[in-house]
Amino acid sequence: MNRGLSRTVVVLAMLLLAACARQAPDAVSHAPETPGFLLGLWHGFVFPWAWIGSLFDPKIAVYAVPNNGGWYDFGYFVGITVLGGGSWFGSKRHGRS
Repeated sequence: MNRGLSRTVVVLAMLLLAACARQAPDAVSHAPETPGFLLGLWHGFVFPWAWIGSLFDPKIAVYAVPNNGGWYDFGYFVGITVLGGGSWFGSKRHGRS
């Protein structure tokens, strides 16, 4: 199997597995003060520092529970991948002149 095809198979398998995931009902809230997209975006952006802090202080969490579900998750994802440097680290040109 060539390298491109094997990567495609792995990505498809991961997407299939992720499609089975669901959020616990008690973690989703629809109250006005519940963390939503913007707070998810912020939490995704500060994830590396929050994770390091959580190793030393059990009061620090890397994910807000409860949250409003899909919009919080989407903001968290965008915060980690775009603002957190995910697209820069995935670039093939970032280390070359």
